[in-house]
Amino acid sequence: MEFFMPSRMIIEENCIMKRGQSFSELGKRCLVVTGGSAAARSGALADVEAVLEAQQIDSVVYSDIAQNPTVASCIEGGRRAHAFGAEFVIGIGGGSPLDAAKAITVFAANPEMTEAEFYSAKWGKNPLPSILIGTTAGTGSEVTSVSVLTDSAGRKHSIHDDRLYAKIALGDARYTMTLPRSVTLSTGIDVIAHCVESYFNKKADRISQMFAAEGVKLGLPLLQAAVSGTELSPKQREGLYQASILGGMAINRTGTVFPHNVGYYLTEHYSIPHGFASAVFMPELLEHVKQCAPEQYTSFFQETGTGEEELCDLIQKAVPQKGIFLTEDEIQAALPRWEKNNSVQNTLGTVTLDQIAAMLRKQF
Repeated sequence: MEFFMPSRMIIEENCIMKRGQSFSELGKRCLVVTGGSAAARSGALADVEAVLEAQQIDSVVYSDIAQNPTVASCIEGGRRAHAFGAEFVIGIGGGSPLDAAKAITVFAANPEMTEAEFYSAKWGKNPLPSILIGTTAGTGSEVTSVSVLTDSAGRKHSIHDDRLYAKIALGDARYTMTLPRSVTLSTGIDVIAHCVESYFNKKADRISQMFAAEGVKLGLPLLQAAVSGTELSPKQREGLYQASILGGMAINRTGTVFPHNVGYYLTEHYSIPHGFASAVFMPELLEHVKQCAPEQYTSFFQETGTGEEELCDLIQKAVPQKGIFLTEDEIQAALPRWEKNNSVQNTLGTVTLDQIAAMLRKQF
């Protein structure tokens, strides 16, 4: 077995202020990448700006990152970073700003690069270094070498490259306290989805399965509390954030399986939040694994101390009513995108296009 994750991960209260000196090790000019308002609302942006001022680091904020960030917005961010003379990039937020920040490090070093060249990973210059600061307990993007972006055709695609790892990943659960309940639930369900999908991946090994099982054990009761309407305490928020990091470390090793990529379709066409879109197909994944890989199915529930009924009940309670209807023509038109898809092929057993079509008919 081999394990490689070169990011320095620090999870503690006030970690930005405590570790501010390390910012200056990366340079004296930086681009700060955020979404619309969450970075400011959480307090993370103010903490970063205070550290940058104290370390005499010049910065400019690029806040044009929307949910499901586009390659075009990252190209623009990279060009702004290049024009500013940024030596490193700081990403603040949930999965969208963090994934965008990783891509922007590439375009900042290669400002004339096209979308196709980006996805080819044949970059002329290595990306700028980055610091990633999480403000949601969800994607675990802080610790992965993955960037998921929406391309010019409107399709979500991921790119995996070791050069995308952050130099420093910072996590302070206080920044998740201001999240709306809907975001807490959608990102929290993404934590569980990451762990479950990683465990049932053909690339899984004991290291990734350990991360996945521990992520479920830690995160599931906290997400259940949030679903029930309980206002999570700071300690509970920290636990859910730690679970998201475990999930991120699991999928960083294995990638996801079919529910994630089939869920991309729902996000692209119906704006279903990513976590909810992935969770829709978790019952089908569990039933599939029960049939084709009963030993792994049994070991997962033994290690996590939960059961299929409990997981599916959580999904039913957490995921809002979808209000979506797909015609047979729409289903058939969508199927080719999964014909040679890595996430589908990495699922234990064999998942056919006919199975995916049946799942879509059942759900919609």
